[in-house]
Amino acid sequence: MTTMEEEHPGPHGYTEEKQAYLRRLKRAEGQVRGIARMVEEDKYCIDILTQMAAVNKALHAVSIGLLEDHIAHCVVNAANESQATGNAELVSEKVAEATAAISRLLRS
Repeated sequence: MTTMEEEHPGPHGYTEEKQAYLRRLKRAEGQVRGIARMVEEDKYCIDILTQMAAVNKALHAVSIGLLEDHIAHCVVNAANESQATGNAELVSEKVAEATAAISRLLRS
């Protein structure tokens, strides 16, 4: 069985924004640690929920950015390759991946 990484080796569409994504994720990680500390210290539940919303918003922004990068890079490259080779299935696979990712984001 192969992993997605083996099937889709880099560079990936997010490569140019990698450092910005890492900064955002590390900031969200710090926020999550802060929320855990708030729970340990029995802070007011509304304050905790406010911080949870902030983390969710930060992660959502990273998710949207990664999705945009996937479409702009992977789907567009597949469309170009599909046109060059005549293999329409290449672009269909990437669109299906993007659609599945959007579906997962909507469920979360």
